[in-house]
Amino acid sequence: MKGDEDMRSLRGRLWLVNLIILGTLLSGCGTGDQKAKIQLGEVTRSVFYAPQYVALEKGFFKENGLDVELRTTSGGDKTMTALLSGSIDVALVGAETSIYVYQQGADDPVLSFAGLTQTDGTFLVSRKDVGSFSWDSLKGEVFLGQRKGGMPQMAGEFTLKKHGIDPHKDLQLIQNVDFANITAAFISGTGNYVQLFEPQASILEKEGKGHVVASFGTESGQLPYTVYMSKNSFMDSHKDQIQKFTNALSKAQIWVRDHSPEEIAKTISPFFKDTDQVILASSIKRYKEQGTYAETPVISEKAWNNLLDVMDSAGELKQRVPVTKLVDPVFADQAAGGHK
Repeated sequence: MKGDEDMRSLRGRLWLVNLIILGTLLSGCGTGDQKAKIQLGEVTRSVFYAPQYVALEKGFFKENGLDVELRTTSGGDKTMTALLSGSIDVALVGAETSIYVYQQGADDPVLSFAGLTQTDGTFLVSRKDVGSFSWDSLKGEVFLGQRKGGMPQMAGEFTLKKHGIDPHKDLQLIQNVDFANITAAFISGTGNYVQLFEPQASILEKEGKGHVVASFGTESGQLPYTVYMSKNSFMDSHKDQIQKFTNALSKAQIWVRDHSPEEIAKTISPFFKDTDQVILASSIKRYKEQGTYAETPVISEKAWNNLLDVMDSAGELKQRVPVTKLVDPVFADQAAGGHK
């Protein structure tokens, strides 16, 4: 009958409408599950940044609704250029770079919002086994140092001056070797002493080509050595993403604090496929023992002022910039409060 047909037709249309509505709702749920993407540039690939790789490998960023795409931007200048041009959203780089940008009068200042490492990461390596090391024994020696204006060089020279050594008068100082080639230059015979990060220092020790005699990290004190920073405009328009990023970092920092070097090495090994696990663990152990990895993302005023002292000593500071100008503490304070 026509009435029954009309009823069946109406039911069919209602079923179709319900199906469309359900599909729309499911689609909406899928959109909500999509993770916000953050382009992250790291100044170099280094075991020095172990908590960052833990956050990535353990899925802490994903837990916070972020899809963090990491790429190595190779050098402070290139990293800052990538950040200022917008090709990356967040940079992991030395805190001094934000000061350099500020000194140039940038319209959109770069602000640090979280700290990753809190000491210098380099070690003094001697070609010979010198036994009981004395800083005075460096005088007159050929010293293969780091690039002028970078934090390793500034922290290194700050330490040398602290021990009564003028690096430009008391040493035969070499600073014209690219960062990536310093280890190879030392192995080939350049310099009696060299300033190296891990794992290069441990590798030279294992191969009998060098001996770690001192730590610049221990000697130069706490510094906001490597930090996460972004342009002020990006942070203003992406506050939720920056907070989630900092929360994930904070969780990783606690994880690193509470786990052994061997466990950390195993976790981050996908980022260091060409590095021996024993060397990776020994490098992490050395950094943990001297307190290199920050346990919270908070950047303290004391550490910042020490950074200014180091830069001033190196002749790289036009004027002292208060921490309130270039560090936004809100995100780190909130993250640290939630992960104790």
